[in-house]
Amino acid sequence: MIELVYLNVVPLIKPKNMHLTHISLTEAVALSLALPFCVFILILIFNRYKYKKLSSVSLKNKHVVITGGSSGIGKSLAMEAALRGANVTVIARNEQRLINAKTAVNLCCSKFHQQRIHHLSLDVCGNYEEVEKAFIELEQEIGPPFMLINCAGAAVCGKLEDTSVSDIKKMFDLNSLGSIYPTKAVVEGMKSRGLGHIVFVASQAAYVGIFGFSAYSASKFALRGFAEALHMEVNTYGVKVTVCYPPDTDTPGFAEEEKTKPQETKLIAQTSGLWKPEDVAKQIMNDTLAGYFSSDMGLDGFLLSVVCAGMSQYSSLLHLILQIILMGPFRAVAAVYLFFFQKIIKKCMEVKNKSKKIE
Repeated sequence: MIELVYLNVVPLIKPKNMHLTHISLTEAVALSLALPFCVFILILIFNRYKYKKLSSVSLKNKHVVITGGSSGIGKSLAMEAALRGANVTVIARNEQRLINAKTAVNLCCSKFHQQRIHHLSLDVCGNYEEVEKAFIELEQEIGPPFMLINCAGAAVCGKLEDTSVSDIKKMFDLNSLGSIYPTKAVVEGMKSRGLGHIVFVASQAAYVGIFGFSAYSASKFALRGFAEALHMEVNTYGVKVTVCYPPDTDTPGFAEEEKTKPQETKLIAQTSGLWKPEDVAKQIMNDTLAGYFSSDMGLDGFLLSVVCAGMSQYSSLLHLILQIILMGPFRAVAAVYLFFFQKIIKKCMEVKNKSKKIE
């Protein structure tokens, strides 16, 4: 069939001075498979050498500060840092949760007697002067932070009209200012020392807006923009920036989020599954220590990182090549996802309308 179409159409479009070689069906199929195969090989190479630099980076005796470190991904990151020999400070507001987290982190210390695990009760999105003062005192007691991981965050899920103004403010304060304030408190010192790493734990909602996450997604998009601009400001001083985009993770925060999550959001979220916090923490730490600007998890995360790359920093030359090759095809895949999501939303609306009629 392909050959018949070729024989009938080509003579109509073939310029007189152009020589075209006859392509058989087998050759056409081979050519169509060549690009995906080459991309697959590039991805294998990328994964093989992704953490090549990791072995040369050590957290031993370095101070790692983690906001939102009393539970969930933050707590798992604190435990991961302790496993790698770091002195760890966990920051959160709830004193009892901090004490419990400190106990768990202590058990992960690779060299218990040489490592220092500290906890600090602090509202990172409150008064900036208090945040700055707390970080100055922390530096004097434990030492200057080599790595700041901004993990404090919360989501209140629901349609915009069902979300209170206080909840919207809470999300912007915690998810945006809760990362900006601690970063401002440490960035000058890191630049003066010519050493440091600032990490932002965002969300896949910082890549794409999803039904039920209007305010939350906006607060995370803001965080992504802040991180991209900050990278330009600090990179020449030897300070690195990493933005992490974890998927849904099995944490206390996620359990709380589920209480107000619309059915549409739940059905859409099922497409990417639920991750364990320790797996997410390990991925984030590996990507951070490898010096990558972006940290993504799973195939969905990789697809989003390529489609939404835009003017973001690229982590490596190979990563850039993959983005250039895959952005077009992945855009088509993303369009299918979006079509599927809209079908879910429409179906849920039809079900609700039927229920109203019955009532």
